[in-house]
Amino acid sequence: MRFFHLSDLHIGKQLHHYNLREDQEYILGEVISYAKKLHPDAVVIAGDIYDKSVPSGEAVTVFDDFLTRLSEIEPAIPILIISGNHDSAQRLDYASRLLGSHQIYIAGKVPETEDEHLRKITLQDEYGDVHFWLLPFLKPGYVRGLCGGELPESYTAAVRTVLEREQIDPEERNVLVSHQFYTGKDISTGEDIAPETCDSELLSVGGIDNVDISVLRDFDYAALGHLHGAQKVGNEHIRYCGTLLKYSVSESGQEKTLHIVELGAKGAPVRVEKLPLHPLRDVRKLRGELSAIIDAAKPEQREDYVSVTLTDEIDPYKPKEQLEKVYSHILEVRMDNERTRQKLEFGGEEIRIEDPVQVFSDFFREMQGRRMSDEETKIVEHVFDRVKGDAR
Repeated sequence: MRFFHLSDLHIGKQLHHYNLREDQEYILGEVISYAKKLHPDAVVIAGDIYDKSVPSGEAVTVFDDFLTRLSEIEPAIPILIISGNHDSAQRLDYASRLLGSHQIYIAGKVPETEDEHLRKITLQDEYGDVHFWLLPFLKPGYVRGLCGGELPESYTAAVRTVLEREQIDPEERNVLVSHQFYTGKDISTGEDIAPETCDSELLSVGGIDNVDISVLRDFDYAALGHLHGAQKVGNEHIRYCGTLLKYSVSESGQEKTLHIVELGAKGAPVRVEKLPLHPLRDVRKLRGELSAIIDAAKPEQREDYVSVTLTDEIDPYKPKEQLEKVYSHILEVRMDNERTRQKLEFGGEEIRIEDPVQVFSDFFREMQGRRMSDEETKIVEHVFDRVKGDAR
């Protein structure tokens, strides 16, 4: 059994203020090319299809085109999809019954009542059945109905409750598709595992959303989504495949690949092959003096997304304007020299607190790609006025 393991497509996402539609269509096209060439037994997508719970029409079109082109491959390749924390479970579940008749299997919601169960898709190969269990993103409150109305004490308890009631047969081959933050202990050293995260992932403070990998004991492979860097979690068969594209400057050093997983007979080691991906534009960090950065610009890199840190001791004249002559997609320009380092040493200076309305306005523009309207600004000002009043 050979299948593609994808996750965290984040269709509709922006990188700083740049629309990534062209980049996402390009990389999804490469996935389709691999599917036509290698014809896997399934394509598994472990959550965060979209970047927002209410995706734009443009984002829906991109994903619809991807599914359509995948489903046109002959013979048909089953496509298994779960919702992630960025997705709307209800929206993703829409038309799931109809799509199932075309071998596109979607699980948007976790079981919430006693008569509901995980969606299980069984595929066959020369060794027999492989059961794919589709576990969408969950919070403990989602499964209160499975616990007699009581709130599970942790994320681990919530996931364990959902899995144990399925009475999974460990003698058969089982694959879990899940979108959570899994941690645990390394089986060889016994040390705690702290998966690597990056700026584009939002995780709860204090690790309250951790799920211990002990709940995965009955699975021959865990196809995980949520973390953007590809990595195993203590065991070779428990893996985050990472994103297809770099979605933050902190991911600039990561190598993005397409994972193809091969399951043999029961008990045989799982093989994971990482296929190279070739993005339309890379994400890179540049550091040095302005003149050196400009001189080093290679023609094939001038369309890349770049984060620039300038080390000139004398601030150059209009650095961004000069950089834009050689780089078309500048994410940010920072200064790091003696003067800026001294400013970070506050000494006895008073720390200035930015206007919270302006801070939120900047955040809104970064996320939505537009400025707030006058009416939206008034609402935000009213909220902060109320907060100030309650704090007095």
